[in-house]
Amino acid sequence: MNIYHELNKVIDYIEDNLENDIDYEKIARILGVNVYTAKKLFSLLCNNTITEYIRKRRLTLSFYDLTVKNEKVIDVALKYHYDNPTSFSRAFYKFYGIKPSKAKALKKGIKTFPKIVFKEEVTDSSDLTYNIISLDEFTLYGIGIKTTNDTIKRDAPRFFDECINKFNGHPDYGMVTYEDRYTSDNFEYWCLYKEKLSGLSKYVIPKSKWIVFIIDSQEAKDIRRVSQKFYKTMFLNLQYNIRPLPELEYYHDGITEFLIPIED
Repeated sequence: MNIYHELNKVIDYIEDNLENDIDYEKIARILGVNVYTAKKLFSLLCNNTITEYIRKRRLTLSFYDLTVKNEKVIDVALKYHYDNPTSFSRAFYKFYGIKPSKAKALKKGIKTFPKIVFKEEVTDSSDLTYNIISLDEFTLYGIGIKTTNDTIKRDAPRFFDECINKFNGHPDYGMVTYEDRYTSDNFEYWCLYKEKLSGLSKYVIPKSKWIVFIIDSQEAKDIRRVSQKFYKTMFLNLQYNIRPLPELEYYHDGITEFLIPIED
C-alpha cells in the first residue's frame, strides 16, 4: 500500500468537508486502520495533527470568505464550526494578527496554510527488518520535560545530556507521552532508567505486543529519520493498529531498539 496515495485521499476528504463535520472513522477507513492509528500516521507524516490541519485550513478559507466574498463574521464563524463569533475572532487574531473585521485592510503579508499534496512516488525503499514481540508489564523510573512538535528536536537531545550528567549514567529508555495524543501539540519527553534513582518517578509499562526494529545509532536525528522511514514505507503494509501507549526507544550496546505498541 502506498501511504502517500492514501493520505492524498484523506486530504481530499477533509478539503471537501471543511464546512461540514469531519468523520474521523471515515479517515481511518481510508487508511485501513483504527482512528488512533490514523491520527498517529497523519501527525507524523503531515507534521500537523488532524485537528490543527483542519483548523488552519478553515482559517485560511475564512480570510477569502471575509475579503473576497464579503461574508459576515458571524456567518463565517458558524460556517467553519466555531461556537460563536467571539471564539472565531480569537482564533483568527491568533492566526493572522488582526481581527476579522479588519481583514480587508491587510494588503500584504497574508498568512495562508495551503492544502497538502503528497508526491505518491515512494523512492525510499526500506531495508529495515523487524520483529513482533510480547512483553509482560515492567517498571521504569524516569523524569520528563514539556515540549512541542516544533521544539522536541532541540529539547530532547539537550535534556538527554542533562540526565546523563545528573544521574551519572546513560538513560536506558526514551519515551514521549502526549497530553491529548495526536490532537494536541503539547507533550512530554522522558528519560527512563531500569534502576530506581533519587529524583525519578515510577512509570509502569503495561503488558503489550510490540513491533521492534533496530537503529544502528543512539543519535536523536538518526532515530527520527529511521523511525519515520519505517512508518512511511512499511507500517501500513503490516496491517497492525497502534495501542494508546507511548513508543519506546531502548538504548543499549551502541544501538536503539524502537518499540511500537500494537494491538493483538
